[in-house]
Amino acid sequence: MLAPMRNRLLLFLKGAAMGLAEVIPGVSGGTLAFITGIYEELLDTIKSILGPDLFKAFRQGGLSAVWEKANGPFLAVLLPGMAFGLVTGVFIVTRLLESHPQLLWAFFFGLILASVWYIGKRVGRWTVVEISGLVAAAALAYYITVAAPAQGIDSLWFILICGMIAISALILPGISGSFILLLMGMYTVIIPAVKTALTTFDSASLKILGVFAVGALIGLATFSRFLSWAFKHHRSLTMAILTGFMVGSLNKIWPWRNVIEYRIDSHGEEVPFLEKSVLPAAYDGEPMVLGVIVLVIIGFLIVWFLDQTPVDEEEPDVA
Repeated sequence: MLAPMRNRLLLFLKGAAMGLAEVIPGVSGGTLAFITGIYEELLDTIKSILGPDLFKAFRQGGLSAVWEKANGPFLAVLLPGMAFGLVTGVFIVTRLLESHPQLLWAFFFGLILASVWYIGKRVGRWTVVEISGLVAAAALAYYITVAAPAQGIDSLWFILICGMIAISALILPGISGSFILLLMGMYTVIIPAVKTALTTFDSASLKILGVFAVGALIGLATFSRFLSWAFKHHRSLTMAILTGFMVGSLNKIWPWRNVIEYRIDSHGEEVPFLEKSVLPAAYDGEPMVLGVIVLVIIGFLIVWFLDQTPVDEEEPDVA
């Protein structure tokens, strides 16, 4: 009895961690799913929900079969945890971002730094292929963190593509979907459209939101299948690539970053747009070095608390 309750509590906390991550610009919920050991199960669950298997299950066994096929017990605990994390993040994390950003970034830096070492150990083999994949993924993720945002366009076909790419980045460890929208120049198009659609039901905003949602569903269904296939057939290479994405993303959550350019948000307020990582001595503000070190250590240790499930033996890659 205690073991199932403990497992549900741990899954709830993992969901809460994912929800918190989604509030932080530059941190992906997929990263937290990856480092807490539920990433592959989450991919398989998404694949089941967004595929034809649910209809087959309903015809064969009704709603109970659908619940089982959709991994209902898993979602029934994970989704409330994510909701709790999102709500907590909106009221607490966003305030910390305004008052003590370097401490919050330090906490997530410690989380991801620990996961790089931990997940790297789970790569079944380290050959030239895996090392090359890690280096290439790290370079790509780093480039994304320093790339200058493009100028977006509001054509429906481009909005559809943005939905596909942003949601794919959302489940890819190390890359934030909202940051991808920013790089594509679509953050100021999509976010205001969502707000307007939910408050005034403006037809133009609803159209943008609908097309974006369709693109997100297509991207989620496609990318989850691809990643699930990659894990089953090229596990070592896939793990190495995802580890590389996390290595490259560390630049985005470096605790000391100076703003070099601002933008105007949907509220007409000036907010950071481009930032540059610097050493504590060059930081524009109180570096709080001791606090940063403590939070990095805490973040590092939490990885071990969240990952309570013993690591299974890795299956060999399928040629």
